[in-house]
Formats: sequence, C-alpha cells, structure tokens
Amino acid sequence: MPPTMLFFTFPWLLSFFLASGEIVENIISVNNGGIWGVWGPLEKCPGLLKAIGFSIKVQEYQKLGDDTALNGIKLYCGQEGDFLTTIEMISTKGRWGHWTSPMWCPSGYLVSFYLRVVTEGRQRDATGVNNIKFVCSDNEHLEGLGYSWGSYGEMSEKCVQGICGMKTKVQEDQGHSDDSSLNDVRFLCCS
Repeated sequence: MPPTMLFFTFPWLLSFFLASGEIVENIISVNNGGIWGVWGPLEKCPGLLKAIGFSIKVQEYQKLGDDTALNGIKLYCGQEGDFLTTIEMISTKGRWGHWTSPMWCPSGYLVSFYLRVVTEGRQRDATGVNNIKFVCSDNEHLEGLGYSWGSYGEMSEKCVQGICGMKTKVQEDQGHSDDSSLNDVRFLCCS
C-alpha cells in the first residue's frame, strides 16, 4: 500500500474504534444463544468478589399455554466457601416464573457455562434458553433446575480467575404473541 493511502486509511480506522466507545473486556459466551430480545446492562460483582453460586428464574410448565422456560439468572457474589455473606447480582430478567434455590460451588467459583436452547419452536411455542449448566473452578458441574427441552451447546471458554459479571438478552412481553423471555447470556471474567 502506498504511504499516502496508509495515511488516509489509518486515521479512519482509529476514529472508527474510538467513536464506538466500546471498552473491550474479557467476556465469555456460547454460540447457541437464542435470537430474540435486547441485551440488558452489564452488572458486576462489587470489589474483588466472584460468582460462587447461582439460581435461575423458571416459569412452570404451562401445558396448553405459552411457555417461556428460563426467565432470569441470578449470580451470588462472594468469597470462596462463604455462602452466608453473598451479594445477589441480576441483569435483565423476564416477568414469569419463580427463583430456584441457590446452587453453590463446593469450593471455588464459577468459571464457564453451557446453555440448553431449543433451536426451533416447540410446535409454535419458542422458549429460548431452557436451562444452564456452570462449571466451577474445582471442576464440579452445576446444572440449573430448568427444562430438558432442546440440547446443550458447546461449553464457553473458561474465566481462569472466575466470573465477576453478566449481561442477559431478554425478549420483552409479546402480549398475545409467543414469548421466549431469556434468550442468551454473556459473562464477564474477573481480572
């Protein structure tokens, strides 16, 4: 490339990246998340706390009604092994369902995850994410109390220092149309 061409191209690229204003952080994700919804804000554990447990918000099976399955994910931020003094952290969540009891890493903290997703609607009733499974730093696997519809995709990359934040992608209430609620999640690695 001639030097004059480089001169004009480089400032354009630089201004593009600066104008985006996006701070690149170490985020882990999976490739089988649902397609509907809007990303909520990135929520972070305070200070040096890490996610040592989680619970999920699940709608009961609706039989002939509209199922949404998973509606939210709650992380419990704390210090390894201390389940009594934790801080709850939630990004965007759907309106249906109830929170399950917390599940804890026996020792250590959450480092990676899998999502169970229905890739096509269950007879015209799309549900998005149906369950989540976390891997702890001690290699313990914790599966949520969601549904068995769909299949798990590949495991995300690992956050070596643990998970410290998350943002969720949730579809708003569709009124009389089909609702899918929680469709995807991304987690922030501790640094």
